[in-house]
Amino acid sequence: MTEETPGFEEKPDVPSGAAANDDAEPKAAATPPAEEAAAAPAGDASETAALVAQLDQVRTALGERTADLQRLQAEYQNYRRRVERDRVAVKEIAVANLLTELLPVLDDIGRAREHGELVGGFKSVAESLETVVAKMGLQQFGKEGEPFDPTVHEALMHSYAPDVTETTCVAILQPGYRIGERTIRPARVAVAEPQPGAQTVKADEPAEQPAEDKENGGPEEG
Repeated sequence: MTEETPGFEEKPDVPSGAAANDDAEPKAAATPPAEEAAAAPAGDASETAALVAQLDQVRTALGERTADLQRLQAEYQNYRRRVERDRVAVKEIAVANLLTELLPVLDDIGRAREHGELVGGFKSVAESLETVVAKMGLQQFGKEGEPFDPTVHEALMHSYAPDVTETTCVAILQPGYRIGERTIRPARVAVAEPQPGAQTVKADEPAEQPAEDKENGGPEEG
């Protein structure tokens, strides 16, 4: 029998090439730290540039949408103002047409009042009608003694008067009516102008002496 030496164990034979390869593989698989540091910043920079480009596109699109919204809002405000202006104009025209049709009735009421015939129930109805048209904005104008204005007066009669210094309304034949600044019927009046060739005698100018006084050298002294 073969004696075994205590404390020693037999090891299997390992080829020398295999041991060298085992030591080399871990070294080849490991990535150098310098290459990892260079690759990481390059990837982050490209991602940042892409994000910045996307952000610029979003900002551009947002600016365009904001401009479109502002333009639409301005157009809507202009449309609202135009509609409101047209609505007011249509209302004023309708009211003016209605009141124009009532002017002959108001003329009859005025003539009845001048002749003392506005009494009883007719008086109450007439006053109610005048109150209603006044609330609708109808205003009467035209008074005796006011200067003649061709834009609001219509002269039906003409005369001369020594007591006027300009063309004056001396009689109101038919009153005028307006709504606000709009005249729906001019006042029909009789006008008088200053007398042609009339001159005002100055107070400090002495009166001319008669011809006889001039020949005799003046009035006789007593």
